[in-house]
Amino acid sequence: MQTSVILSTAYLAPIQYYSKLLKYDTSIIELHENYVKQSFRNRCNIYGANGLQTLSIPIKKDITPKTLIKDIQISYDKNWQKNHWKAIKSAYGSSPFFEYLIDDFIPFYHKKFTFLIDFNNQIQQVVLDSLEINTNITYTNSFHKEADIKDFRQTINPKKRLSKPDDEFINFEYYQVFAEKHGFIPNLSIIDLLFNEGTNSIDIIKKSTII
Repeated sequence: MQTSVILSTAYLAPIQYYSKLLKYDTSIIELHENYVKQSFRNRCNIYGANGLQTLSIPIKKDITPKTLIKDIQISYDKNWQKNHWKAIKSAYGSSPFFEYLIDDFIPFYHKKFTFLIDFNNQIQQVVLDSLEINTNITYTNSFHKEADIKDFRQTINPKKRLSKPDDEFINFEYYQVFAEKHGFIPNLSIIDLLFNEGTNSIDIIKKSTII
């Protein structure tokens, strides 16, 4: 049985991503791939009053298509941190566990990080601590070309036409604040699950993970 998985970096990754961190003993984060636009590497999907809402971290404009993800720098030309936190608070301010978890996430919308990978890694650790997921996380030293382990770098993708089938995941339905208006929206950012289900979140992930 394979016990390792390779993943891209991700900003408040979807539940599907965390199901891999739970299932596999070792998770390898790819640092040496070229930057991929419009992916979960610098964006996440939340559930706002009007339905699905995408939050994107802007990156500096002087990158080239061959810039490695480890070298991507965050742009602060616009106050995206204020806008993201405003959107998150608007979406989840009335959720059952928002006040309980708020202090863990607020610092990321005030402190300025230079590199995207550092921001993603540190906020991911907060999520892992909240979920009490213990996984061994390592990082590539060069681009991992061969798929000799489970590879979800492209599978977990916000663009459905580009995403690959995942027979290890099916999102177990849970409470969402605006479900009465728009229905259940699966595989949103992990914060949707955390703010709505709190301590039940890990059980939802387990039920969503096909062994």
